[in-house]
Amino acid sequence: MKYFSQFILLAFAVAVLMGLQYQYWLGENGRFEHNKLRAEISNQQQLNDNQVAANNLLRTDVSDLKNGLEAVEEHARLDLGLIKPNETFVQVSTAPTTHSRY
Repeated sequence: MKYFSQFILLAFAVAVLMGLQYQYWLGENGRFEHNKLRAEISNQQQLNDNQVAANNLLRTDVSDLKNGLEAVEEHARLDLGLIKPNETFVQVSTAPTTHSRY
């Protein structure tokens, strides 16, 4: 009887330990879920950092457009093809050149 009660106590302790281990590793807020959430947070932080950089670039562009005519002229030249009077337009092709012997 003495050994039986010790065996029951040991079995109960092992069952409790296994239950706690299950909760730690596989439970709703367990270790695997924690690592998964940390990876998602890292990915989202990377996306946020990229968006912050894009927003800062746009803020700089808006500030330049508000404060000076150089930025307006640059946008007109690049986006709309502005050519001032007495300027010559030169377009350089970046396409690869192929030669044939025919």
